[in-house]
Amino acid sequence: MSYFCNNFLVIMIQDFWADHDEIIMVLIRCGLIASILATLYCYLMNPTKNKHVYLVDFACYKPHNPACMCTKESFLKLTKSTGKYRDESLDFTRKILERSGIGEKTYLPECLMKTPSNTCLAEARNETESVVIGAIDELMLKTKVKKEEIGIIVTNCSLFNNIPSLSSMIVNHYKLSHNVLTYNLSGMGCSAGLISIELAKQLLQVHPNSYALVISTENINSGSYFGNNRSMLVSNCLFRVGGAAILLSNRISDSLRSKYYLKHIVRTHKGYQDNCYNSILQKEDDNGDTGVALSKDIMSSAGEALNANISTLAKNVLPLIEQLKFLTNLVARNLFKKKVIKAYAPNFMLAFEHFCIHTGGKAVQDQMQKVLKLSDWHMEPSRMTLYRYGNTSSSSVWYELAYCEAKGRVKKGHRIWQIAFGSGFKCNSAVWYALQTIDPVKEKNPWTDEIHEFPVNVTNH
Repeated sequence: MSYFCNNFLVIMIQDFWADHDEIIMVLIRCGLIASILATLYCYLMNPTKNKHVYLVDFACYKPHNPACMCTKESFLKLTKSTGKYRDESLDFTRKILERSGIGEKTYLPECLMKTPSNTCLAEARNETESVVIGAIDELMLKTKVKKEEIGIIVTNCSLFNNIPSLSSMIVNHYKLSHNVLTYNLSGMGCSAGLISIELAKQLLQVHPNSYALVISTENINSGSYFGNNRSMLVSNCLFRVGGAAILLSNRISDSLRSKYYLKHIVRTHKGYQDNCYNSILQKEDDNGDTGVALSKDIMSSAGEALNANISTLAKNVLPLIEQLKFLTNLVARNLFKKKVIKAYAPNFMLAFEHFCIHTGGKAVQDQMQKVLKLSDWHMEPSRMTLYRYGNTSSSSVWYELAYCEAKGRVKKGHRIWQIAFGSGFKCNSAVWYALQTIDPVKEKNPWTDEIHEFPVNVTNH
């Protein structure tokens, strides 16, 4: 009886399949599609599945007011017109400008281009608002992200610490949500931009499906020095107006349109050494004038911080053969006298296609090229950024990346090394991986309208 029932059931199923085979196949296909979609949905919505931090896009500020453009000669005239500098200080300023690597089209805030200059708090706030809002507006246009979607804001500006903070200023200007997470970093120097990137990265690791807006800038008004201490006059000559806005995301859906994803962040802090800590110091001179003093130890401090930073970074990015050479040399130098065995400089051109080295000044660039054994082509973004925009502090590495994009150099799969130095003393590195080939024709950045004019010969600048 059981055998008969089983056979009967099989026959019934076969007959039903024969009569409804098309309907059954449609149902099976629909079930498979539904299963795939459900799996994909769970994957996209599960924050533990995605550890990537994507760089959707970024924007660098370029002043549109021609009154803000400052040639070296006009800078000297403005400096002299204040009546606060001695003749020997003016001569020193001229010599610094002549060998600074800075060109004739950098920018100062409008309040400093006037005679007499105005360095009041209101003008400092106006300068920062113009830069920050200008960069963010351009970024929003490029990414099409709605302001309501921004969940995290990280700002950094060393010398201008107004109340309310810069991050609060952004919340107020764009009328952002009451639960937006805001962070404001100050006093952390030219390397603070990459610190902001790391902070945003850590926040994105614990806040799924979020956008983080990072703002890096400096306030030239607040950093101006009106005394005659030579170590404090150098900053006046090098620093210029600039800022960058960067949009980061942890949404997998953004992987298709993002330009880069973040591979590594390495931070090095040498503040435990007094000479490094004091190498860049904001203070008052003997007459009570406030400025930023650069000590004679700054180059050695930068070298020590760089060595420590690349020792950590090397094992993550260098080919195995280069790692072995570097490790062997390091062990030998520790076993024997370091003066006997010369330090081995790894070939980082095997690890990166592009280098965005902070525009600290021509002397810093020369030393970096020598230490890292980079070609003139690899140093070009840094040198041209210093020439065209001056030292824009923490945002300089973004002007350099924009230069690479405007030149059409960034291809899918390329690796970019951003490295910055700053007070503390700190050296920070960020490694990015290009997710797409950047078409310069479709790009809009501060180099777009004039990229055909570069590179220029900066030997005599």
